[in-house]
Amino acid sequence: MFVITLRFADKTKAPQFMDGHNAWIKRGFDDGVFLLVGSLQPNAGGAILAHNASPEEIEVRVQEDPFVAEGVVDAEILVSSPGRTDERFDFLKA
Repeated sequence: MFVITLRFADKTKAPQFMDGHNAWIKRGFDDGVFLLVGSLQPNAGGAILAHNASPEEIEVRVQEDPFVAEGVVDAEILVSSPGRTDERFDFLKA
């Protein structure tokens, strides 16, 4: 499982790349990799919960985000191996 944070580096460029960023998010859900996408508060960027991919695949996917490629955000990828979950999230266990 991966927790990806996208913290604004240059928010002024965000509107210019928003359509591409939203298409990238949609592709993540369509591919079955993204489980959750939300905003970091207060207005600090975004966070993604992802699974069903290797660390290398996640790295490539994150670099393909127009916000990352164009310096709108700085990305950090955290890797977690869940050992205990609510039963609704058992599919995330290693």
